[in-house]
Amino acid sequence: MMLSEERRKVLQMVEEGKLSPEDGARLLSALGQADEPQEDVASAATPGASMNGRYFRVRVTNVTTGKQKVTVNIPLGLVEFGLRFVPENDKFDPEMLRQAIRDGLTGRIVEVLDDEKGERVEIFIE
Repeated sequence: MMLSEERRKVLQMVEEGKLSPEDGARLLSALGQADEPQEDVASAATPGASMNGRYFRVRVTNVTTGKQKVTVNIPLGLVEFGLRFVPENDKFDPEMLRQAIRDGLTGRIVEVLDDEKGERVEIFIE
């Protein structure tokens, strides 16, 4: 059986002591969930059953040109793990994203327009 690159990296991090075996198991489990077929994408955030979405997507777009500057796609199962490392501050509340995931929301969850930089940041659960 051939391991995906992501699984191999998780196992290597556990071997090197960068991750505990428990955290490694959670990551591997989350990666296994990401291999399941993706459901249809909703056009707006709608409540539904828990874990309706499969991916957490962040997109940064230049407002003037419409070109995407950054696109990040993360398996939804890894988001909760990653949010543990995000410090709370006045500009971002990680609990809001945790609640959206628990509520089973899909579609665009957050949209922020930065007029000063000319960028639009969108967060989706798809």
